[in-house]
Amino acid sequence: MNITIVGAGLGGLSLARVLQVNGIEATVLDLDASPAARAQGGMLDIHEDSGQVALTAAGLYSEFRALVHPGGQEGRVYGRDAVLLHSDEDDGAGDRPEVERGDLRNLLLGSLPEGTIRWGAKVTAVHPQAGGKHRVTLADGTSIATDLLVGADGAWSRVRELVSAEKPAYTGISFVELDLLDPENRHPDALALLGGGMAFALGEDKGFLTHRESDGSLHLYVALRVPETWVGTIDFTDHKAAKAAVLSHFEGWSDRLRALIEDADGEMVPRLIHALPVGHSWPRVPGVTLVGDAAHVMSPFAGEGANLAMIDGAELGLALVRNPGDVEKALAEYEAAMFPRSAKAAADSALSLDTCFSPDAPRGLLELFGA
Repeated sequence: MNITIVGAGLGGLSLARVLQVNGIEATVLDLDASPAARAQGGMLDIHEDSGQVALTAAGLYSEFRALVHPGGQEGRVYGRDAVLLHSDEDDGAGDRPEVERGDLRNLLLGSLPEGTIRWGAKVTAVHPQAGGKHRVTLADGTSIATDLLVGADGAWSRVRELVSAEKPAYTGISFVELDLLDPENRHPDALALLGGGMAFALGEDKGFLTHRESDGSLHLYVALRVPETWVGTIDFTDHKAAKAAVLSHFEGWSDRLRALIEDADGEMVPRLIHALPVGHSWPRVPGVTLVGDAAHVMSPFAGEGANLAMIDGAELGLALVRNPGDVEKALAEYEAAMFPRSAKAAADSALSLDTCFSPDAPRGLLELFGA
């Protein structure tokens, strides 16, 4: 059986790895020219009941533990006046250890046999064939026939079109990503404020979400409830003007918090936050399914995206192992478990977004933390 996975993110790689350890080969197609073609984002909290389960199924749990960022589970919540309202220390006993996304992806990449991934393989079209098979056409003009096609190609999946007409919608929240480099020497006040893990500073319709990275830097997400067109009105290559535009949303906020934007190093990266409808699902379509953001992209405010992608990939792989020769039974079994799991996570994420950016924020977040 030919298995083709479109997308070498955490979900597609988890699937390929679980299949590989069970003696089943798969081909992974990715549009990037190489594993290092793009930055892989910041820190991830890997949940005990999902991401860690997937890593165990992939035979990589011990290697994962070696990547955990000590102190990463520390958490702080501030108001707009930079007064600390809640703090959780990282005593090492938490069930959501933090790792850098790039390190985790490299772990999965390194676990696969050479040749499993075809880099620079951009999918331009997918055509159903008889008997549940599909033909995948690539940008270079070549095509691949496959018995099982898995869309692990993210929020704007091409494979999703085979099973669903839904498109991700703008959630009303946009991020601007920033970095404070070498904070011990260059940004000591920011480091004292934000600590060694994650910190929130929230007010009505806006705020800061920050992580201490494994290299010691501070990674910031400035979050704003703004129109979808707002990002397009700013030239983010003009750092001075872009910082001024972002700072204009934080009039009356503490100078310590405003300094996080003023003193940021390097490029500013805008990101619009999109989500599929809560409970997104589709009828069983022969020979094809989705994992991760392709199936259920959601806002990041419950920390579920990467974890769901990995458990999707692992559970799909195990379903195929349990049902040799019966792809449709395996896919039906996988989707029957995935749909309710992702629906709950998407509902939690949508609720968390509203909680973080409510008129009385950070009150709802403090109640959630029991503070």
